[in-house]
Amino acid sequence: MRVLLTGSSGWLGRFLAPRLRAAGHMVTGLDVAAGADTDVIGSVADRPLVDRLFGERGIEAVIHAGALHKPDIVRYPNQAFVDVNTSGTLNLLEAAVAAKASRFVFTSTTSLMISTAIREGRGDAAMWIDETMAPLEPRNIYGVTKLAAEQLCGLIHAEHGLPIVILRTARFFPEDDDTHAEPSGENMKANELLHRRLTVHDAAAAHLAALERAPAIGFGTFIVSATTPFARDETTALKRDAPAVIARHFPDAAALYAKAGWTLPASIDRVYDSALADRVLGFRCKTSFGDVLAALRDGRPLPAEHDPSYISPKE
Repeated sequence: MRVLLTGSSGWLGRFLAPRLRAAGHMVTGLDVAAGADTDVIGSVADRPLVDRLFGERGIEAVIHAGALHKPDIVRYPNQAFVDVNTSGTLNLLEAAVAAKASRFVFTSTTSLMISTAIREGRGDAAMWIDETMAPLEPRNIYGVTKLAAEQLCGLIHAEHGLPIVILRTARFFPEDDDTHAEPSGENMKANELLHRRLTVHDAAAAHLAALERAPAIGFGTFIVSATTPFARDETTALKRDAPAVIARHFPDAAALYAKAGWTLPASIDRVYDSALADRVLGFRCKTSFGDVLAALRDGRPLPAEHDPSYISPKE
């Protein structure tokens, strides 16, 4: 297929574009910044450019991975988030309908599911987060505009029948957390594979699965995160004493962490459940917390990509 990939110079795009080509697709990369996989420099907020690309390139499918993200809040005004994340998504959706594209994959975020109360860890139990959670109360402009974009996807599907798959991806950024300095980057990423992270390789693979399955699904929203070892009935214990719960699932985790000079999370406030993606999308992340422990045992490189010097190409 002739696929338009937005965000082609970004962290996900640099892994996704080669996989799309390896699968036999012809990729047109669109990004505001130059990159190895970017053919056209421009913004999804530029409707004439979007329309021209569909006409000139014969676009048959869209993977819309370009966006302003949470760390961009300190660099861009609210209006920029509306223009790019919401209006830009509508531009692509309407262009896809006009071009009679066969499918549309939208890269969304679990962040839009996290209210201020969840973010602050209120309550006596970890929040079990799946696609049925409601109401959704995004805590910042990033989440608000991504949720609005999801709703536009639903509207366009209902009105025009365009097959759309929305992937609410958990964390897969390589840089350090922009709000927490402890534990260290690699330690934190390893911990998050228990309940709120995936690797960029799994994120790319999920998009290929969504591209393939979109026509059969019609419309679907899926959380994509490494498979958690935890169960719903462990949420109170996870909030109270996470190391004890982890020990039940991974008896040697504490010793392996101690040898590495790492710390296990004392408390876990949320767990992302990706079971629906497994059942309906037919996708499960390859990498999990168990792979981290295996790497520590064997002295191999860690599976979660960590690059504290990473800067978005657009910056």
